[in-house]
Amino acid sequence: MTLQPNRIYQGNCIEKLRQLEAGSVDLVFADPPFNIGYSYDVYDDQRTTTDYLEFCEAWIREVHTALKPNGTFWLAIGDEYAAELKVLAQQLGFHTRSWVIWYYTFGVNCVRGFSRSHTHLFHFVKDPDDFTFNGENPAVRVASARQLVYADSRASTKGRLPDNTWILRPQDAPAPSFSPSHDTWFFSRVAGTFKEREGFHGCQMPEQLLGRIVRVSSNPGDLVVDPFGGSGTTLAVAKKLGRRWNGFELSKEYVSRIEQRIEGCEIGQDLDGPADPQKSAPKTARGKTRTKFKNGRPVISLDSETESSVIEAFTEASDGHSTDYLLCDPKLSKRFLSACRERSLPGDARMWNSFLLRIRKSGKLPKSTNSGRRLSYTDMDPYSDGSESAMRLVGIDYGMTLDEMLCSPQAASEFDQLAGMFSPGYSSFEYRWAALALRKRAGTKRYRTLASDQQQYWSQQRTPNRFALEKCLAAKYDCPGVYVVLFEDSVLYVGETQSIRDRVEKLLNTEAWMNFAPTAVRVWFLKDEQKQFGLRSFLINRDKPLLNSEYLRQS
Repeated sequence: MTLQPNRIYQGNCIEKLRQLEAGSVDLVFADPPFNIGYSYDVYDDQRTTTDYLEFCEAWIREVHTALKPNGTFWLAIGDEYAAELKVLAQQLGFHTRSWVIWYYTFGVNCVRGFSRSHTHLFHFVKDPDDFTFNGENPAVRVASARQLVYADSRASTKGRLPDNTWILRPQDAPAPSFSPSHDTWFFSRVAGTFKEREGFHGCQMPEQLLGRIVRVSSNPGDLVVDPFGGSGTTLAVAKKLGRRWNGFELSKEYVSRIEQRIEGCEIGQDLDGPADPQKSAPKTARGKTRTKFKNGRPVISLDSETESSVIEAFTEASDGHSTDYLLCDPKLSKRFLSACRERSLPGDARMWNSFLLRIRKSGKLPKSTNSGRRLSYTDMDPYSDGSESAMRLVGIDYGMTLDEMLCSPQAASEFDQLAGMFSPGYSSFEYRWAALALRKRAGTKRYRTLASDQQQYWSQQRTPNRFALEKCLAAKYDCPGVYVVLFEDSVLYVGETQSIRDRVEKLLNTEAWMNFAPTAVRVWFLKDEQKQFGLRSFLINRDKPLLNSEYLRQS
């Protein structure tokens, strides 16, 4: 039996892991029972040491089998068996990349020992030379001390990644001696009074902690597995971040509660809890933070001298094109960044591009005199779906708007690569321009009104039956219309196109699309562009597909 993704299965995790296709899983996160006598509803947490280690060896062996050759395994474990399970995992073929300490408040009080306020997080990989580690993802990185405290113009806007540290209390530590990017991670436990507490399971992990692990060790569309479903946090986070997921749980009661929790989650929804808990923790000593933050990112001041230099660099590099055109054209964008460097501007590429958009908003940039290449919706039809899907996935994973993606060379490159995987054969300019065109169209008053006016009409129409994707390869489907791509009962994507046949043929022959395991399609034959947009907007707002842009949900 092969298990279907996006399901929680009740049963023994060893048996369920064996039902996964070997080498099919990208990331496993496991938070097993610690064998400390905790009271679960069906599991005995007081095994002998020999019995417990044999149990762990069995399920870790199956994890190794289920993972892809470049797969990653994260293990959360307490002090009692941390050393034993680290050695055991290595004996079974894993390589240790990191030994992270999760430090939390609301620690466990001990009478004859120091109160426990940490859990071990082991980061294992199958291949030490080939594994996923998205260290450039800005949602994984955190602000440096130069950003947080000193407002240093030399600080990289990307923030920084981990260094090794020991710490007693992060609230009292002088910056930068503690940071959530260290291998000692500070996240509060999900205590009983916390809003995100589900209530039915006493060992709930924080969503932000799982978010960091899922983001750094997997990509959108990857398969994430949790052998010990527990409160369902791993699965909820995987769904919110656009991953496929499987969970196993011994307790029928927990399975039922997890299903309710997952049902209440939406793809792209914010993770619960503070992304940077150090900022929400009270400090013993008062201090000043000079850098202001908006949406978790530093807001850098723009003085008049820097503003003038950015305008000069843009005028020199743009060849009379608009700001959007420059950001979409890699050659012009590179020329602008070179002009900024020549003027020794403070900051980096992301900051300079952000300054450019801020200056445009203030109306101080010269007007465009060169319209350049113009693309119609018909021109963009062969790749607009790939552009939209890439925009959606990078937006979920990086926590960025489209403007923020285009300002960040790393995110823009990731967007280009993803769009090329969904719709091969086109240029970065075409992919980026299609994304901007979609946003502009969705935000236009005319189209927003059109979508609103058609909502009631489409809600009263019959939904076409689903059928196999291959049926769309027939000649009768070489026509305009709206189509819905399904994975079982879940909607993956809603598209409008000039040729349903061409879109579905590409889907069937493109690995990026097939990674989402589409199983069926629905089709509406529509020639009128306005009706296409109205129906598409209605379906996206009703079904909330994984791969459609947030901009269309607002239409």
